[in-house]
Amino acid sequence: MFAPHIGASAADQTLAETLAKMDQFASNFRSLSADIARVSHMDVLHEDTVDKGTFQVKRQKPKELHVRIEVTEPNPQVAVVGGTKVQIYYPRSGEIQRYDLGHEKSLVDQLLSLGFGGNSRELLSAYSVKLGGPETIEGQKTTRLELTPRVQDMGARTKRIDLWISDQAGYTVQQKFFQPANDYSLITYTNVKINPVIPDSAFELKVPKGTKRDTPFKR
Repeated sequence: MFAPHIGASAADQTLAETLAKMDQFASNFRSLSADIARVSHMDVLHEDTVDKGTFQVKRQKPKELHVRIEVTEPNPQVAVVGGTKVQIYYPRSGEIQRYDLGHEKSLVDQLLSLGFGGNSRELLSAYSVKLGGPETIEGQKTTRLELTPRVQDMGARTKRIDLWISDQAGYTVQQKFFQPANDYSLITYTNVKINPVIPDSAFELKVPKGTKRDTPFKR
């Protein structure tokens, strides 16, 4: 648990206070649901694409999160993550793609827990954390944190991650993933509900009989 201390600079105190809010949120975290909007920027094409949908996450065990991301527009798809498995259903093509995370599960867990149940000790172990500053996102006062991955494998895919942490509640309001070639993904969470009742069945894909199943990159 982080807390401001005597003699610290204003920036250090603000960072400590933000991490302490994240710890407080993490200590009570069981589940979360939200609407999401994701902007994917491709720098070489000077092009942005926007996806909208819903996000649900539930802590099944202390170190295991189950996640459901349902994109409703423009191209519907449903992704569920649990354990070492990822499944993505594409209604228009009638296909499910399944992936085994294998040794990469720990990296995915780090990404999924960014402001959604991860504590400051885990965050500081995985990332170098720098204070960005105060910003208002979707009407909420937040503090932006700049994260640089300590793990080389993650750094090769994501150069930096910015988190906008709610000053009031300690959860993530917005995330920005900076990728190679100046590409990025910006995800904004609205209509957030803390610890709603989410049945385990929400993390099971219910698809029509005869849906094609594919396992790309099978290990």
